[in-house]
Amino acid sequence: MTGAGEEADMTTDTYAGGLDGAVIAVAGAGGPAGRAVLQRLARAGGHVIAADADPNRLAEAVDAARYDAGGADITGEIVDLLDLEATQDWASRIEKDHGRVDGLVHLVGGWRGSASFPETELADWDTLHRLLIRTVQHTSLAFHDGLMRSPGGRYVLISASGASAPTAGNAAYAAAKAAAEAWTLALGDSFRKLGPEDGPTAAATVLVIKALVHDEMRAERPNAKFAGFTDVRDLAEAVADVWNASPKEVNGTRQWLTPRP
Repeated sequence: MTGAGEEADMTTDTYAGGLDGAVIAVAGAGGPAGRAVLQRLARAGGHVIAADADPNRLAEAVDAARYDAGGADITGEIVDLLDLEATQDWASRIEKDHGRVDGLVHLVGGWRGSASFPETELADWDTLHRLLIRTVQHTSLAFHDGLMRSPGGRYVLISASGASAPTAGNAAYAAAKAAAEAWTLALGDSFRKLGPEDGPTAAATVLVIKALVHDEMRAERPNAKFAGFTDVRDLAEAVADVWNASPKEVNGTRQWLTPRP
């Protein structure tokens, strides 16, 4: 059994819960990564509920993913994830409308940096705390019980390699990502402690990337190497694979999609 914070590779064993018919919420779904994840989960038979604070970005991502997935079951909802009560209401509505909730994928991002450590703006920390930590706290607290009730509940955080190797100009960003990872692993420990003796029924895991790349970025910078970057489609595959392993194998792990620093 893997323990909290233990490194792990994805397993290919099929988990009985799977994605077919699963009800999955995706937070921060606007943008290319959200579009790829929504499409992949829906193509696997999931009922996907996307949320974002930006209505235009959300509508574009949902419409594009629904088209790419052949009219699959994807809906969008504007949710203020910085409001705990609003996030709890969202989780409750999903479970009420669909009978259960089987996953929360956390894609909320944001970056702030500086040229050097002394030039760090503490206002950047305030912004990143809200985006990268507070939204994790609210979604994990709101969805905790519902994921425990699911036969295959999963909480998936997308993190960054910088959390393990902070640089002088990325102090606020790396610290925020590290805090979000710690919070997610604590969620996994709760799943372990509240689950049956033979292993948890729900799982929390962290997928670690360096940065993301998509087709539009490649078109804009045709000569760029994007070394160590993860394509959004590969990220989507990794997210889907989280449901292809047992909760015991997934829970409390950090799974690297980029070379470790």
